[in-house]
Amino acid sequence: MPIQYKTADISKKADVGELFADKPDVVFHLAAVVSGEAEADFDLGMRVNLFGSMNILDAAAKQTDEGGQMPVIIFASSVAVHGGEAPDLMIDGVELNPQTSYGSQKAVIELLLQDYSRKGFLDGRGLRLPIATIRPGKANAAASSFMSSIFRDTLQCNPANCPVDKDFLVWHSAPRTVINNIIHAATIPAREFDYNRNLNLPGRTDWIEEMINQMTDVAGSEAARRISWNKDPVIEKIVSGWRGRFQPEKALSLGFIADHSFADNVRYFLEDDIA
Repeated sequence: MPIQYKTADISKKADVGELFADKPDVVFHLAAVVSGEAEADFDLGMRVNLFGSMNILDAAAKQTDEGGQMPVIIFASSVAVHGGEAPDLMIDGVELNPQTSYGSQKAVIELLLQDYSRKGFLDGRGLRLPIATIRPGKANAAASSFMSSIFRDTLQCNPANCPVDKDFLVWHSAPRTVINNIIHAATIPAREFDYNRNLNLPGRTDWIEEMINQMTDVAGSEAARRISWNKDPVIEKIVSGWRGRFQPEKALSLGFIADHSFADNVRYFLEDDIA
């Protein structure tokens, strides 16, 4: 099937309207200003993460209202919607309590996705993604960016810094697995999502030190020697509000999958993405 590429600014209604001109049946909404950048630039995060996402929901509702096929909207949310006084083990149904602007913006869109689906404007599915690691490419402004950098960059013979302690807990998933789960979300009948259209995706819980040890088991010890350990209080403050243990029973019952080990994530990176 041929692929057509279009560039758009989702904060502009006209751009989003143009994207919906072909009456899409499924929309994978992954566009966002990432966590660290949304925290540093509140207005930018609101413009893109909140109002830009609302433009997508409104365009989908307009398509349905005009007699077109009701589109399925797959929304990439984040486990950053949780935090604060939430329990250490996150089970399904725990209230949203984000501790960052990014998490708050994602939480608002989750609630709107729920309501737009309830009203029959669209068929929404909100997926709270674990931290995707090992993410290819260059580092971005996400507070979690180091959780890929300390593996991606060091495996490519470059130095990387870890700004948190070795015993920091990470709820994570390989990019390959995240992509498979996002695609799977579009295949599930709406009735199976039932009343709650937003859920925590499966992932793994590992300490940073455990992940480094598994990288060493797969790729040798040289990469780990390239990691420095200089703390960053700004990053620490953001990520310390995130939870590291989840029990996503609903997602597992719907056929979403988790990685077997972080060693597999390292192998996926070496197979798929290493430069």
